[in-house]
Amino acid sequence: MKKAFALFLITLPFWLHAEIYTLRFEGPIDSLLEEYAVHSFQNIRKAGNARLVIIETDTPGGYDSSMRIIIKAMMNAEIPVAVYVSPKGARAASAGFFILLAADIAAMAPGTNTGAAHPVSVTGSDIEKTMKEKITNDAASYIKTLAKNRQRNMDMAEKAVRESQSYTAEECLKSGLIDLIAADTRNLVERLHGRTLTLANDRQTTLNLQNEKIIFLEMTERQKFLRTITNPNLAYFLLIFGLIGLFIEFTHPGVVIPGILGGISLLLAFLAFQILPINYIGLFLILLSIGFFIAEIKIQGFGMLGVGGIVSFVLGSIMLINSPIPEMRPAMPIIITFAVCFGCIFLFLTLKVIQAMKKRRETGREGIIGEGGVAKTDIDNHQGKVFVHGEWWNAVADGLIPAGSKIEVEAMENLLLKVKKSGG
Repeated sequence: MKKAFALFLITLPFWLHAEIYTLRFEGPIDSLLEEYAVHSFQNIRKAGNARLVIIETDTPGGYDSSMRIIIKAMMNAEIPVAVYVSPKGARAASAGFFILLAADIAAMAPGTNTGAAHPVSVTGSDIEKTMKEKITNDAASYIKTLAKNRQRNMDMAEKAVRESQSYTAEECLKSGLIDLIAADTRNLVERLHGRTLTLANDRQTTLNLQNEKIIFLEMTERQKFLRTITNPNLAYFLLIFGLIGLFIEFTHPGVVIPGILGGISLLLAFLAFQILPINYIGLFLILLSIGFFIAEIKIQGFGMLGVGGIVSFVLGSIMLINSPIPEMRPAMPIIITFAVCFGCIFLFLTLKVIQAMKKRRETGREGIIGEGGVAKTDIDNHQGKVFVHGEWWNAVADGLIPAGSKIEVEAMENLLLKVKKSGG
């Protein structure tokens, strides 16, 4: 029995079918992508049957902290890791360039590019410039270390960081930045079969990938949902839509639906802001702009409050997400669209307020003076009856006005009208 069990343990690896796992890095490198990568490597290690991990990537870059955690997970995986820039037209810029060079196998599809890894500053202050120099030196040292460990072109790697150089797939292959160019994932696997690699722990392994099954590891449903709402454009839309919905509910109590939709949208926006790098000054400027718009409607600021609201809204929208990568900020056309919409609404309401202020009053003392009517009895300087505004009034006149004549109200004292004969 013991011999049979020992024989089973010895032959177990041959019975277990080894597999190739693939991950997909698309979009900015952020905390969600970091979580996806780390958890995927943990699950692959638990499975214990991986021959190769392929990370397909198309990214404009992202955060240094998330990038470094992903690279740590790759280098400590004890499994060969290939980073493959695909499909055609994709890129591995900035943080993606670091991840590409850190892989055991660096591969690119035809028509792709990589590089442009210079650290980007958000502001332009002197303190920021000094700190930027330190960050650039640190990034250059890091990329040189990665390139040296993988025996890749250190000079070109450093130029990508210091000079923002970007390279095509062909240039990378020719200069020794990557290992190969493959048309697709299956072609990559075929070309890697039989290749001997030296892993990060100096252990050598020969890839036996013939007829191996390729398994794609997707994000969890939670990660997919968070990845969706952390799209900067969607998060920005949820914030504005939520504020509008709550404003409608507060100004028109009992409508209910705008309040429900606005509250849900605002909570989802704040959930996204926990992941996105929010500049709270920008958020406060947007809230301030809403306050200006409300004040312009409630009190007549002769347009100044509305103009201040539009300026505050645009500045706050631009500053809202504190990221140097354009893909991680709300698109300018969306900001301009919202600003124009708010501007048009504000202009329309302001015109209506001005028209209302200029319009003659239709009720009370001011509303009846100048109105026309009909004398129902003879009117003299002592008494008479007129019909004005659909009502009977006591009236007097300086001269005699016969019954049936058209009259015009000149003045009103208490409930007595002073009228004159109308020429109309």
